[in-house]
This record gives sequence, C-alpha cells and structure tokens, in this order.
Amino acid sequence: MVDNAVITATGLAVRYGKVEAVRGIDLSVRRGEVVGLIGPDGAGKTSTLRVMAGLLQASAGTVEVLGHSAWKHRRALHRQLGYLAQRFALYGDLTVDENVQFFALLYGIPGWRERRTMLLERVGLAPFRDRQADRLSGGMKQKLALACSLMHAPEVLLLDEPTTGVDPVTRREFWRLLADLVAEGLTLLVATPYLDEAERCSRVVLMHHGRVLADATPADLRALLPGTVIEVDARPRTLVEKALAASPAVLDVQPFAARFHVRLAAGADQATVRSALEAAGVAVDELHLVAPSLEDTFLHLTRSAAAINSEAA
Repeated sequence: MVDNAVITATGLAVRYGKVEAVRGIDLSVRRGEVVGLIGPDGAGKTSTLRVMAGLLQASAGTVEVLGHSAWKHRRALHRQLGYLAQRFALYGDLTVDENVQFFALLYGIPGWRERRTMLLERVGLAPFRDRQADRLSGGMKQKLALACSLMHAPEVLLLDEPTTGVDPVTRREFWRLLADLVAEGLTLLVATPYLDEAERCSRVVLMHHGRVLADATPADLRALLPGTVIEVDARPRTLVEKALAASPAVLDVQPFAARFHVRLAAGADQATVRSALEAAGVAVDELHLVAPSLEDTFLHLTRSAAAINSEAA
C-alpha cells in the first residue's frame, strides 16, 4: 500500500456482461492530492469512480478507501466520502435551500443551518436559495450539487465530469472552488474528458478502453512524448497535412486549432519541415518549436496502445 494513501485499487476490473469497462487497473490517491482521471467517453472513468464510492461492486480486484473495503464498508464510508455524479441528481422541484437541507437531515448533521448558509455563500448560490433547482443554469446546478456533497464535511471528494456542458467562465470558477477546498485539506479524485483541466491536477491518470496508459504529473507526462514538436501555420490546410505526412522527418501530424502540431524524428529540424512544405507549394506563415501538450502525449499513447493491441490480435 502506498504511504499516506486514502484510496488504493489493485487489479480493479469492472464488467457489464461481456463488456470490460475497467481492465485490471492499479491506482492510488494520497491524502491532499488532486488526481485527474483523464480520457474519452468509454475509457472506464465513471465505473472506476462508482466502485470507489461504494456504489458498484468490482468484478475483480480490491479497492480500499480510507483503510476500508469500498464495498463491504460502503455505508460507513459514505459519511467520509463526497460524490458528485456526472448527471444532475438532485430534486428539481425543491429549492436550493431545500435540497441542501435534505442532505443535511439525511446525514444527521448538527448545526446544519449555519453550514448550509456558509456553503451556499461559498459557491455563490446564496442569492438564489429560494429558486427551484430545475430553474438553475447548468453551472449553478453543479455548484448546488457540490454544496450538497460537501454538507457532511467529507475527507475525500469524488467528482465525475463536474464541468461537462458548463460554460468556460463557470468552469474556471468551479476549479477555483476546488483549489480552495484542497488547500483546506480535501483530497480530490476528478474524472474529466478535458485535457486542459489535467493541468490543474497534481497527478494525471490517462485512461483508454478501461486501461491506464500513464500515471504521472502533467510535466512528467509531457516528457513521455518522443521527438520534438513544432507548431506550423501554413496554407492551404489540405496540402499542408499531405506534405507533412509524406515527409520522412515527420513522425506525426495533428490539427491544433487553426494550426498543426508536428512531431519530428530525431535529427530533423524546422528547416527540414519548411523545405518540405515549400517544395509542395505550401505558403508558410509561421513555424516554431513548442512544448508538447498533454493532448500530444495522449494521442501518442493511445495510438501506441492501439498498435500494440492490433499486433497482439
């Protein structure tokens, strides 16, 4: 067991009939960490979180939370865990105040009125406490769900894609709230499909098809990408991609907004790429070296995993 770990999973597998959602992963979360489960839909993030929250029994492996079996001691652990579901799961016909009150009474929290007021002020919902939950915006609903999940002062908070479908401003506000909570000692395990949110995590676990491809800090993950990356701004785009893909100096080409991220083989440089593009009749507006992004690394790791699985088959 990892020192100071509040969550430990060993050989965790989750199966739904013949479908393997999670395939024997090992994972640990230390106290005070912000660990991001990053991956596309179907990666196994939600199933992993549900097992750790004691809402789903693992098909194989063991999961311990705060030193106890997540499944066997799920009722007791619910008082030490907070869980924010992927979809809004509160009562739409109840007001903001009434939803929080419901959770307070469910957990038997003494002095809950004062704590409710404090939490609603903290998440910015104090002016809307008499509004029905169904009449809140998507971001406000998530803030209400966060307040409810914090009502019993958990030690660990599990969040399943808390900012999906939320506008960029609210996403930033939500992550500022989470940063404040971590500073106060809360441990977070967050599932998200957004790679930019991974930069806010102390550690990132990249998941794909139920497997862990990498588990490291954001900086260490970027260092896993072989070769150098340059950003290319050139036109026409169709000709740019074709010319780069045909160059032996290029290992990979990925669209990156209006530009391209181009990964170069050892020994290749920017001049080599510029010559290949100009020889193909491409107009090069800008070309410069950039630090690899987590997206670059994730795409490389998923393609490498797919290639290995294809060879094994």
